[in-house]
Amino acid sequence: MHIRLAAAADFDAMWALFQSVIARADALPFSDGFTVEAFRSHWFTTQTSHVAVTEAGVVGMYKMGANYPDLGDHVASATYVVDPAAQGQGIGRALVEHSLVQARSAGFLAMQFNYVVSTNAPAVALYRKLGFVIVGTLPKAFRHRGLGLVDAYVMHRFL
Repeated sequence: MHIRLAAAADFDAMWALFQSVIARADALPFSDGFTVEAFRSHWFTTQTSHVAVTEAGVVGMYKMGANYPDLGDHVASATYVVDPAAQGQGIGRALVEHSLVQARSAGFLAMQFNYVVSTNAPAVALYRKLGFVIVGTLPKAFRHRGLGLVDAYVMHRFL
């Protein structure tokens, strides 16, 4: 597996991967109605996007940038997506570790995730292993397809 900056040629594979994850309605706060134009804007204009590539193609991706502008721009935030068929192979861990290195080298002092679905146990466990702590709970903030309303966490770590 190789992690690199996303290129325009990756767009279709990234869009297909994103759609496969949001269709599950169990980890990301985006619905099936999230348009390709919104995806392009969300992943290609405001933050830096990276992809994880194997012989099979794009198997994961992340975007990272300042959590907030101006007085909050010393804290990074990121969003990660891993192909459901490739989960459990270390791709998510590699993406998070890569993003932490990128954030440090860009001068960020911390990384914060604003919306981690509490029932996404693999992600919560991974983030904890990598030094993130839950600093807040958003009660019943996510409409999980199978479980109904569940909490979302705000997770943070210094770099």
